[in-house]
Amino acid sequence: MVCQRVLSVVGARPQFIKAAVVSRIFLESSNVREILVHTGQHYDEGMSDVFFEQLSIPAPAYNLSVGSGSHGQQTGRMLEKIEEIVRTEKPDWVLVYGDTNSTLAGTLAASKLHVPVAHVEAGLRSFNRRMPEEQNRIVSDHLATLLLTPTETANRNLANEGILGNKVRLVGDVMYDATLFASGQSSAGKNVLDDLDVAEGSFVLSTIHRAENTDDPKRLAAIIDGLRIVAKEMPVLLPLHPRTRKLLEKTGSSDDTTKGLTLLEPVGYFEMAALEEKAALIATDSGGIQKEAYFHATPCVTLRDETEWIELVELGWNIVQPPVSAQAVAATILSRIGTKGRVGTKPYGEGNAGRRVVDALLEKQSYTNDR
Repeated sequence: MVCQRVLSVVGARPQFIKAAVVSRIFLESSNVREILVHTGQHYDEGMSDVFFEQLSIPAPAYNLSVGSGSHGQQTGRMLEKIEEIVRTEKPDWVLVYGDTNSTLAGTLAASKLHVPVAHVEAGLRSFNRRMPEEQNRIVSDHLATLLLTPTETANRNLANEGILGNKVRLVGDVMYDATLFASGQSSAGKNVLDDLDVAEGSFVLSTIHRAENTDDPKRLAAIIDGLRIVAKEMPVLLPLHPRTRKLLEKTGSSDDTTKGLTLLEPVGYFEMAALEEKAALIATDSGGIQKEAYFHATPCVTLRDETEWIELVELGWNIVQPPVSAQAVAATILSRIGTKGRVGTKPYGEGNAGRRVVDALLEKQSYTNDR
């Protein structure tokens, strides 16, 4: 059997988690050779290295070390370097994940060189084109050869844009696979609550990183001040994304700004999974953590104007609260503690999405767009 060469492009925390699921299956397949490219979009040790170590992701064949910068600068540097790698490696597929600048750069480089692109987590839509992530999703989906979707909703979104046929494959959500893997690591992450001196069900866990919140001083203040109000009733743990920390420091007094909150450095995947499972509630603007909250049966408040994961809202596990004021943020969080959504459905599959991704890549057929 001819060996398929798959060039996987990753660069941010959520992509490391998703790629780990698929990479483990690649390693089991004698007819696949994966060439892993780390763009360096997330380069902080707590946002990158620890995930490779904990999730047993193979060392990248290429680390582009692009670092931070504006969207144009970052994407441009990635595009130039990925194009060179694609020319050198001549892969059968370029595999991209999610909605980051790494996703867009990998898709553009491959598409312009006429190399088939497979997009994991295709079809998500917030319907807010001001979001960089939404722009990345739309361009990647319309250029991809194979669209590997997590939900029926994603399939409908693509069909509404004229993308359908056997090039669209409902595989389920690889993040669910990752959560099942983490739950099997019985000893990993279990000491995190002891280290933080908090009890199960006695704290709120929060993460904030999206540009729509961090780059808008009013929205960021509403979130932080709202969390401080919540902290008067229940401890709030806030692992700070390096970018968010820098923006808070620019206010001139981050200690005063976040007084009353328990600030943490970024934590590893297993530690984060333990915190998510044991929290009374999660307040976040992260798409991935919204789902992880659901997988751990923890109620969630999404601090944005919309969410791509509407299934979580429909099932009652998540509620969207725009950060219009500190009072609104705090009131919603406090009202949702102790709530539960509907159970018994599996909108994100059976936990075998990684296997279905690999099977789709290895199929011998042409992918067409039926109209």
